[in-house]
Amino acid sequence: MKRVAKVRHLFVTHVPETLEDGVVYVAMDLGTVVHRCCCGCGLEVVTPLSPTDWSLTYDGESISLNPSIGNWSFPCRSHYWIENNEVSWAEDWSVWRIEAARRWDQRVKRWHYGAGHESPAANRPKGEARSDDDDQAESRLPEGGPSDHE
Repeated sequence: MKRVAKVRHLFVTHVPETLEDGVVYVAMDLGTVVHRCCCGCGLEVVTPLSPTDWSLTYDGESISLNPSIGNWSFPCRSHYWIENNEVSWAEDWSVWRIEAARRWDQRVKRWHYGAGHESPAANRPKGEARSDDDDQAESRLPEGGPSDHE
C-alpha cells in the first residue's frame, strides 16, 4: 500500500465505476465527493456535501474538504485532511473519541434539520465529555441558533 501525498480533482456529472488512485471526483449535482482511500487500501471514500457533513472549497486550482476524513469503519482506519489538493495525515482516534464525534454529529443533524429547538451544546447531558470534534462541529453551527435560520 502506498500512501497518496497529493491528489488531483475532477468535476464530474456522475461517479465512474472504477476510481483512479489519487483522483478526487467532485459531483456537485449529486452533492458528493468520492475518492479511493489515500492510504492505498483501495476502498471507496464517499464524503457527502451538506451543511452538516463536509464542505468543499475550490479556489480555481485546487480543492479542500472540511472537516478531516476519518475512515474509522475501514480496516486501515486512515485519518487525513485534503487541503489544496495536498493530503495531510492526522492522528488515529480512540474508539471513545470516534463514538463521541458520531453522537455529536447526530445532534448537529437533528438540530440543523429541525428535530430540536436548541443548539446541540444546549442539549448535551450534564457531565458528558466533549471532544475536539465537539468544538469543531459547534464552530460550524450558524450564528444565532435555529431561530435565525430555516
